[in-house]
Amino acid sequence: MNNGNYEKPTIDLKRFRWVYLIIAVVFVYYIAQLFNYQIVNGAEYRAQAEDNRTQVISIPTDRGMIFDRNGIVLARNVAQYNVTVTPANLPDSAGKTRDIFNQLSALIDIPVSQGEVNEQTAGSFSPCYTPLGIEQVVEIADSLWPFQATRLKCNIDKQTAMIIQEKEADWPGIEVEIEQIREYPTGNQTAEIIGFLGPIPEVLLDYYTEQGFVSGRDKVGYMGVENSMQDVLGGKNGQRVVEVTVGGEIVRDIEEPVDPVPGENVYLSIDYRLQQAAHAALVNQLDYWNQLYMLWQNEILSTMGVVVAMDAKSGEILSMVSYPNYDNNRMSPFIPADYYEQLSIDEHKPLLNKAISSELPPGSVYKMVSALGVLNEDVVTPYQTVEDPGMITLRQQFYETDIGTLQNYYCWDRAGHGQVDYLHGIAYSCNVYWYKVGGGYEGEVADGGLGIWRMDEYAAALGYGETTGLELPGEADGLLPNPTWKRLNIGENWATGDTYLATVGQGYVLATPMQVLNSINTIINDGKHYQPTIIDRITDFDGNVTYQSEPEILWDITKDPMIATYEGNNRTNELKTVEQSVIDLAKRGMEMVTRDDGTAWYEFQDNPWKVAGKTGTAEFCDDWANREGLCVPGSWPAHAWFVGYAPYDDPEIIVAVFIYHGAEGSTVAAPIAKSTIDAYFQLKQVDQELQQNEYAPAIP
Repeated sequence: MNNGNYEKPTIDLKRFRWVYLIIAVVFVYYIAQLFNYQIVNGAEYRAQAEDNRTQVISIPTDRGMIFDRNGIVLARNVAQYNVTVTPANLPDSAGKTRDIFNQLSALIDIPVSQGEVNEQTAGSFSPCYTPLGIEQVVEIADSLWPFQATRLKCNIDKQTAMIIQEKEADWPGIEVEIEQIREYPTGNQTAEIIGFLGPIPEVLLDYYTEQGFVSGRDKVGYMGVENSMQDVLGGKNGQRVVEVTVGGEIVRDIEEPVDPVPGENVYLSIDYRLQQAAHAALVNQLDYWNQLYMLWQNEILSTMGVVVAMDAKSGEILSMVSYPNYDNNRMSPFIPADYYEQLSIDEHKPLLNKAISSELPPGSVYKMVSALGVLNEDVVTPYQTVEDPGMITLRQQFYETDIGTLQNYYCWDRAGHGQVDYLHGIAYSCNVYWYKVGGGYEGEVADGGLGIWRMDEYAAALGYGETTGLELPGEADGLLPNPTWKRLNIGENWATGDTYLATVGQGYVLATPMQVLNSINTIINDGKHYQPTIIDRITDFDGNVTYQSEPEILWDITKDPMIATYEGNNRTNELKTVEQSVIDLAKRGMEMVTRDDGTAWYEFQDNPWKVAGKTGTAEFCDDWANREGLCVPGSWPAHAWFVGYAPYDDPEIIVAVFIYHGAEGSTVAAPIAKSTIDAYFQLKQVDQELQQNEYAPAIP
């Protein structure tokens, strides 16, 4: 039906204004975003895009080797074979992949399937050290880094590695990775010197990352020369900048690869043959005395000691034994947590190089400090005698008007030595003589003797109280006590007895075996204080010498004024040297130690090398002695010391021996030094004969 009034429906155009407005806002927003992405922040986003398609790959370098002075290998790199899997390269066929896994499982003794992959197992996953099976490892690797090789098993034997390499064509995705690990052919004979490698410590991560090292892969030195010479041995990693796909697959090199720079080789001043001899001498002597003590007292004497031998004319360390130590081969290729924990809590401190890190009372070897001081300061004359009745009684005072208390001080020989002069004070190691000349004694030694302030001056001139600068980590500086130090650190005034004890290397005086060795070496070199070194030379990868050690004299106490003078307890600005005549008499006293009635005459009576030296017995009371109930006043336990050198008229070698709880330096420590000195001269004769034969004309 048509009513004649029909109109065509229309839409009011005003309604489209909102649509147009919305479309315009959207266009404006996207144009603004495009402007922001391409113009405002274009450089940043282009860099991010570039980063997404590029990857920097670090190429590991070869670590330098460590040798002794004669070229004997002390640390080297050896191949370790690891089995890896690259998930993206495995066959597409699940059946073929399963067949590869079955064959591989039988070879490397890892189950094809074991455990399950979940958030916990994936988060704690560590290649080579996981209980998961092959399929589970592949599942984790495929989800995280499908185009990267993931280790399935580390350190397989060479024969198994060769079998897998032969099958690489038939086993796509399965490869053998050859990794360098550190090996120490001399093991615990030199571990205290060489040290070991470990993962980059978290606290040093930024430092090593800046140097191009890769955390989790590269290792750095933890102790010994491996640590102190890290910058020399470590070399520099190479680098590849490559283009990668979204999945991480390498497409091509974008830049020219940078080849790695191998680490340099370090030749130590150590003679491994002498190191073996010193180590054997120490161990054999401890075994001998421990067996005797088991028979006598049903207990052992000692299980710790140090032997350090040095070239007297250059400061080169020829051997350094710290016993007990550890097996650094057990730290490679990884540091076992249980073994390291065992070493860390061991009361013998096997990880500590006691030759440089143990601060100990030096005992009577420290009397050579007093020996220089009392003559150079005219406290006594060489021929002046004081009486040693075996014991003296002194008044212990903390200040001048203190009434004090009486205290007895004993000589090691309770019968006394009678009238003792300077030379016999050294030869007999007479405690009472040094008490009197060091701290004064009414009627015999006036003006308080040498006194602690002047004593410290001579000790510092011989190298006590500061590190020697040897190229090893962890060196301690010892302690030279004085009244100021005691007030600040103990909260007490200096007592008269403190001076008497310091004179004989007891009380608060502490030193390392290395300091003791270097102090005596200064005296036997007529006051020349050498810089000790353990580095002989350094060579690059091609064998070219890049560094050669040369003897370095740091100072000469007979020529360089370094002894401060005092007026009472007040230091003046005047400095002086040590008279050569004082040095000569000190050396003469040490010659008498091994002759006549000296404290070490028995051990060296038939020795052909003309050995001189100084014995030492140092009482102590540490945590161990306290726990064992040994800290009995008047009968404390004692460490054994001996420093010997030969020949005394032209010293070539000097040896310091320390035995923890060793009782007597003359009977326990001196024989070790004797054996080491004997070995040195015997090796010297062998080397000379070999050299002569090398250049001798061939017999027709």
